[in-house]
Amino acid sequence: MHPIKDILTLPAGPWPTLDPFLFCVHHRDAYPAGDDNMGVPQSGLAGRRLGQDFSGKDGWSMYHGASVPGFPQHPHRGFETVTIARQGLIDHADSLGASARFGHGDVQWMTAGRGIVHSEMFPLINRASDNPTELFQIWLNLPSARKLADPHFAMFWADSIPETVVRDGDGRQTVVKHYAGAAQDGLAPPSPPPASWAADPSNGVRVWTIRMEPGANWELPAAPPTSNRRLYYFSGNNAEITGQQVNRGNAITLASGIAATIRNGSVESEFLLLEGRAIGEPVEQYGPFVMNTRAELQEAFADYQRTRFGGWPWPSDGPVHGPLPDRFARTP
Repeated sequence: MHPIKDILTLPAGPWPTLDPFLFCVHHRDAYPAGDDNMGVPQSGLAGRRLGQDFSGKDGWSMYHGASVPGFPQHPHRGFETVTIARQGLIDHADSLGASARFGHGDVQWMTAGRGIVHSEMFPLINRASDNPTELFQIWLNLPSARKLADPHFAMFWADSIPETVVRDGDGRQTVVKHYAGAAQDGLAPPSPPPASWAADPSNGVRVWTIRMEPGANWELPAAPPTSNRRLYYFSGNNAEITGQQVNRGNAITLASGIAATIRNGSVESEFLLLEGRAIGEPVEQYGPFVMNTRAELQEAFADYQRTRFGGWPWPSDGPVHGPLPDRFARTP
């Protein structure tokens, strides 16, 4: 049995995912030097549809930001967000009163549960040089029994995230970062929030990045037969998986019960692995709410209109946390 079940071409926007995952997006923006307010200088905003800029003009987007790029306050219910900040900084604020500045390999794991409002802004700290920013945001579903769990906010700092370094017979290196799901050698990342589908090891949730030197050879171990697994080839040129060529920009769906041998091509490559046992429940989604039935969606909108999920205790819709680059987290 060959490990590849199918190969998809990745779209420019959100990537297709498999249960228990709902959404994955890779943002990579070459932001310019910031102004005095950690935003984009006015000269860089000309011709953009501010508040809804996904243009990629000049190599970056403002998203829903008007001065500082990012995503001002917006609600969520019924799932979790996992944000892997590979480059740059992200300023978080939420309706619980929590705040954080994180980046440079840190991860934020937030359980929306019964409802939370948060903002994610990208402050342009550097005023004399560019502000490159790169992140993954992954939405992980919650089972029906936990969709109304208490909201939970957690930070996994970069130095707490384990990595496995493997060299093949020719000495070429593969580095695996384990954001969720322990490695074969027992390395384990920080524990997911208590209500998470990933908190139960029997659900086999893995979120890994895999970076391979040119020509490196590495075996992705088999997953439990009940798992869905997909590999996203987001950086590099080409590689082979058990003899079949794949290219950057491919999403490769893999059979779970067998190992897959990856042989990299002539330039460094990186992959994102999303894997886990399916929740197997109906999904009804409308924007930032993910429930099981249409009636539950209607209830989510009604609850948000009535309570604002606790309100917004911040002076602006997209607060940033000062000009210093220090990373921090303040819980409610």
